[in-house]
Amino acid sequence: MKRIDCFNGDADGLCALHQLRLAEPTDSELITGVKRDIQLLERVKHHRDCEFTVLDISLDRNRDALTQLLEQGNRIRWFDHHFPGAIPESPLLHTTIETTPEVCTSILVDQQLDGKFREWALTAAFGDNLHGSAQRLAEEAGLDAKQQFQIRELGELLNYNGYGETVADLHFPPDQLYRHLQPHETSWSFIHESTALPQLREGHREDQSKARALSPEVETSAGRVFRLPNEPWCRRVVGVFSNRMARERPELAHAVFVETGRGTFVVSVRAPLERPQGADTLCRKFDGGGRSGAAGINALPDAEVDRFLRAFAACFAVGTQ
Repeated sequence: MKRIDCFNGDADGLCALHQLRLAEPTDSELITGVKRDIQLLERVKHHRDCEFTVLDISLDRNRDALTQLLEQGNRIRWFDHHFPGAIPESPLLHTTIETTPEVCTSILVDQQLDGKFREWALTAAFGDNLHGSAQRLAEEAGLDAKQQFQIRELGELLNYNGYGETVADLHFPPDQLYRHLQPHETSWSFIHESTALPQLREGHREDQSKARALSPEVETSAGRVFRLPNEPWCRRVVGVFSNRMARERPELAHAVFVETGRGTFVVSVRAPLERPQGADTLCRKFDGGGRSGAAGINALPDAEVDRFLRAFAACFAVGTQ
């Protein structure tokens, strides 16, 4: 039976797949893309009698393709932490989906594997800006401050690589970056031996030096709003920048707009870290999605910006959650 792995191209998707394939080595076709390319099942919806593993993409945004694949006799297991909507009932579908703010897909996989490759789950959690969850797991594992810093940097760099409008914006296509991970059973091995990590580190340093000059366009008691120009470095840095701003002011929500040059914006939204709910609900009103603490919109029209800003302020006003 042909095996197909569909996974988000960010740190969480990469590390979730890496854990599973360390535990269950197999040859598989890889289906992935930039972080916001989440309707991955559309690419493979005509397959029959295959075994799919789907990681870190929303079931709700892949519903039609999923239904078709199940009707065509495909076996599918799904790990995710985004809003799923109604989950189809089928003996061919096995889901592990949890949307609480403290988990990511790699943590769900880690639980399934009884912590066998926990360093990779920690890497993903740090990359997904779930620092509280990551630190708790790291302390349980006995990692000291230096080790936590190294894993945190790795997670953030893997996550940084996933952001872009197209794969051409990235330092590594996500399937290629996964191949760099494959030989390394531990995060430490990758950190000390990988040829990919120095390139990610240098690219991140250059992009972050430009991002430090950015200041909020709007700042209220509900949150801060930033606007970035239509430049490759902005598309790459938007996720890491959004997470850094959220950690800098954990009591506030954040929205980061990136111009596309086509009359729309890509928008990254972070709920306040002190109250990590509402980001996905807000973004779904504008044909976006995500999870409760962090979500986004792929194409917000210029004409909808004011409505979004009003909804953002109402969603995250103090006392509304």
